Amino acid sequence: MQLEVLQKIVVDAMEDVKAQDIRILDVRNIASFTDLMIVASGTSTRHVKSIADKVVEKCVAVGIRPLGVEGDQEAEWVLVDMNDIIIHVMLPQTRDFYNLEKLWSVDTGRLKATG
Repeated sequence: MQLEVLQKIVVDAMEDVKAQDIRILDVRNIASFTDLMIVASGTSTRHVKSIADKVVEKCVAVGIRPLGVEGDQEAEWVLVDMNDIIIHVMLPQTRDFYNLEKLWSVDTGRLKATG
C-alpha cells in the first residue's frame, strides 16, 4: 500500500474519534526504521486508547496489521507501529514532556511538521 494512502487512513481514523493536534513528521531522511511519524493528543487515557484502537481497526479493515502496539494498558502514550508509519497518541502533558516534534527536528534542519 502506498504511504500516502496509509497516511490518509491513519489521519482519517484519528479525526473520526476527535484526536487533537495531529502532526505528521516526515523522518525519511533522518530515520531508517520508518518513513513518517504521526503524533496526536487525546483528552484522557480512555480517549488516547480509543484513538489508537480506531487506527488499528481502520488499518486492519484494509488488510494492514500493526507490527505492534505498546502502552495501551496505561494509555498515557500509545505507540502503534505500522512499519512505514509510527503513530504516537499521548496525553497532552506526556506529549509536552517528551516533545517528539522537537526531538525529531534537532540538528537536522530538514524535518518539517505538517498537518
